[in-house]
Amino acid sequence: MKRTIMTMLLVAGCICAGATNEKQPTDNNDMEKLELTNEWDKVFPQSDKVEHSKVTFKNRYGITLAADLYIPKGSTGPLAAIAVSGPFGAVKEQSSGLYAQTMAERGFLTIAFDPSYTGESGGQPRYVASPDINTEDFCAAVDYLSTRKDVDPERIGIIGICGWGGMALNAAAIDTRIKATVTSTMYDMSRVNANGYFDSMDADGRYELRKKLNAQRTEDARNGSYALAGGVVDPLPDDAPQFVKDYHAYYKTPRGYHKRSLNSNNGWNVTSALSFINMPLLAYSDEIRSAVLMIHGEKAHSCYFSKDAFKKLKGDNKQLLIIPGASHVDLYDNQAGVIPYDTIEEFFNKYLQAK
Repeated sequence: MKRTIMTMLLVAGCICAGATNEKQPTDNNDMEKLELTNEWDKVFPQSDKVEHSKVTFKNRYGITLAADLYIPKGSTGPLAAIAVSGPFGAVKEQSSGLYAQTMAERGFLTIAFDPSYTGESGGQPRYVASPDINTEDFCAAVDYLSTRKDVDPERIGIIGICGWGGMALNAAAIDTRIKATVTSTMYDMSRVNANGYFDSMDADGRYELRKKLNAQRTEDARNGSYALAGGVVDPLPDDAPQFVKDYHAYYKTPRGYHKRSLNSNNGWNVTSALSFINMPLLAYSDEIRSAVLMIHGEKAHSCYFSKDAFKKLKGDNKQLLIIPGASHVDLYDNQAGVIPYDTIEEFFNKYLQAK
């Protein structure tokens, strides 16, 4: 009986992907040896309500990730757990660690992790971002949490801050183990790289950007090293937009500066933007069936990212919370007292209930 080419391709695909019993090892003993600091070097004070330690785990691409683990003191498992990452260009000693520690104070086992190629996590070359690999970082965090004896694998959520809010939504769309997702002051990194701020870039602009970035690739190949884009501008020019001033006030001052933070120092590789231009992160966000809470500041320059992303979500378990008067950076730390931790706790308590 004749078969169509498509049928044969499908059959061949099944043979390659699933018809063999051979398995690849997933032993974590071959994880990259990372240099992890033992001192408390966060930009926020240590809580006396939680136990803190460093942990490592590996993602599907073999990159070893470093994370801070926060466990409520006196807790008895299994607990609901939350993985946190972001902002884009930050490290776990900044905003994500604050969110993780605060949620641990409220009864959740949490980790704040450095994404691949950044902070204390592994991966070469350094200081590069990827919509695929960084989404996988969240899924790998779920792998790690799911296999802990003190975690209920049916009660795992994630928090993505700034650019990692988009990664979190993408992870929720692909990973059905994620039962609840919070995004805070979200950036859609695909949209902003492809279209510019406020969608100001057209196809001609994208073409010129591609030419510039690919010329940089040639230069990097010639030099044998990667040019860095620079972190938050310092010193500030007189005509800097308010949101750039806000970034400076966080990343370049004792309030939020950290020696391993890309935004606090020399930034990402220039060519990191390339992969985001052609790969829309939120293509399947309308298929997220688990619960989502999106939080954004009313005055944030980036608020349109959350408003537009929320329009695509479906189901009565989705919520958009706009914080009156808050800017983008106000949700990085609680200096302005506007991070709605009570709401986040209620959300996770509702959707990470024990069955």
